Amino acid sequence: MTDVPSRRPPGTPCWVSLMAHRADRARDFYGALFGWEYVPGPEQLGAYVLAELDGRPVAGIGEGPPAPHRPVAWTTMLATDDVDRAAELVRECGGTVGVGPLQVGPEGRLALAVDPSGAVFGIWEAGTFGGAEAAGALALSELVTRGAGVVGFYEAVFGLDAVADGAGRFLLRAGGRPVAVVRDVGSRLPRDRGAHWTTAFAVRDVSFAADRALALGAALGSAAASPPAVTLTDPEGAAFTLVPLT
Repeated sequence: MTDVPSRRPPGTPCWVSLMAHRADRARDFYGALFGWEYVPGPEQLGAYVLAELDGRPVAGIGEGPPAPHRPVAWTTMLATDDVDRAAELVRECGGTVGVGPLQVGPEGRLALAVDPSGAVFGIWEAGTFGGAEAAGALALSELVTRGAGVVGFYEAVFGLDAVADGAGRFLLRAGGRPVAVVRDVGSRLPRDRGAHWTTAFAVRDVSFAADRALALGAALGSAAASPPAVTLTDPEGAAFTLVPLT
C-alpha cells in the first residue's frame, strides 16, 4: 500500500483485478509467469491479495462465488475523484452499476459497472491506495467494442475527451494526455466475449513470455493482437495481452 497516493486523472485505468474460480491456482500461474509476489489486500475483500513486482503493486487476485460456469475475466478499474457521483453519471448515461459504491477500508471506494455496450469496468476513488505502481506492468488499456457510440459515455462520466485516428480507434484523453483507447472492430467483435476492456501487461520479451505462459497452461486467445503483442487466456479462461515493455 502507498501512504498518500498521487491521484490519477478521472478516467485513467489505474488497476486490474481478477476474481478466479481457484485463486491459489491463479496466483501460482501469474507468479510463475511474471515473477509476481503477493501480500494481503484490504480486509473487506476477504482472501483478495495484491500482486507485487519489485515491491510495487501490479494487480489484484481474489476468488469469486463458487459458480462453475461463471466466466473469469480481468476487470479494468478507472480512477475517479468521486465514485458516488461517477456511479450516478453511469446510470444517467445508460450504463448500470452492479456493485457499490462501497467503502474498502482506508484504501478507497469502489463500484463495478457496465457501460451501454455491455463492457464491465470498475471505478476506483483512491484513499490510501492509488493503484498499480510497477513501471511497465500495466500497459495502455483498450476498450474493444462494436460501434463508436460508447465513446460519449466515457466522456460524460469521466470528463475525458476523445480523438479519432481515422482507423476505427479513439484516443481517450485526460488533460490532453492519452489514457486509454476505444477500438471499434464492428462485426469482428468476438462472440464469446462481447464488448470488453483488455488487460495488457508489458514484458521485456513477448515471445519468451508467451511460450512460458503456454507451458504453464495458457492458450492462445481468440482475439488476435497486432504483432508483436500476443493475446492469451489463462488456465481458467481469463484473457490478457502481452506487449513489449517500452
